[in-house]
Amino acid sequence: MSEPIIAARGLSKRFGDFTAVDRLDLTVVPGSIFAFLGANGSGKSTTIRMLIGLLTPTAGSIVLDGVDVIRTPRRVRDRIGYMGQKVSLYQGLTLRENVEFYAGLCGLRGAALERRWGALRARFALEAAEGEQTDSLPAGVRQRAGLAVATLHQPRVLFLDEPTAGVDVHNRALFWDLIQEEAATGVTVFVTTHFLEEVDYCDWACVIDAGRLIADAAPEELRRRCSDGYRIHVAAAPAALAGAEPALRAAGFAWRPLDGAVELAIDALAPPALLALDTALAAHGAPAVRVVQPAMADVFRRLLAGEGRA
Repeated sequence: MSEPIIAARGLSKRFGDFTAVDRLDLTVVPGSIFAFLGANGSGKSTTIRMLIGLLTPTAGSIVLDGVDVIRTPRRVRDRIGYMGQKVSLYQGLTLRENVEFYAGLCGLRGAALERRWGALRARFALEAAEGEQTDSLPAGVRQRAGLAVATLHQPRVLFLDEPTAGVDVHNRALFWDLIQEEAATGVTVFVTTHFLEEVDYCDWACVIDAGRLIADAAPEELRRRCSDGYRIHVAAAPAALAGAEPALRAAGFAWRPLDGAVELAIDALAPPALLALDTALAAHGAPAVRVVQPAMADVFRRLLAGEGRA
């Protein structure tokens, strides 16, 4: 198993008598999309500022891509990209002028800059926006531009702090396609979001409350702990499906007749359960099926209420 690209142990930050982050442990796997969740004031922003070397912890340790962030915070800057809710593009400058400014900060110039920006400009569909002042760009284009600039220097870890706030549903989906493309190239993505349905794009989710870790698991595991499970509505009379009932119960499905149809329930739709469902229903005429997934927002509310905590 590879070493974690981010490892924080016992991370704490106090401001006078107030503890913003309290003995937090984080482990992030290389190349993963890691969701860092919490309500407003939970300590998310403070934690990120410590992870990227902008804020010194009161206690604990942080290693990011082999660099001790607390001892040598400047060394970590070349390894990370950052994009916040308010995209860090200078107003009054065109997108191209912003690109040249940020490229200069990371020592990217000349032919190397042209090659790198040319690839990003095409991939992020920014050709038409390059000569526009950034304050006049539509929100979706501005977010794509911010992500492109944040990845100019090909960082190993990309921090995205509520990157889709203020963006419409269509552009949010396009933005997540780009995030997943970054992760597919081996970049680790550390993301915060208040759109909890976006957690399903992520490999792992960590939830904090009042500065303390309360959950640290894959999204499906959080659903298993903190929901009533999946509901599968099968549009067939119970009598017509009677032969499938024993196999489905053996696979972990609860079974109950419901208004001339059948409702199945299960904690998690793991591959063995899906295979059993497909096989059983195919043998009985393959009736129409509707699956209701537990909403991540409901899972989050239950976690904050104390259910299923780590």
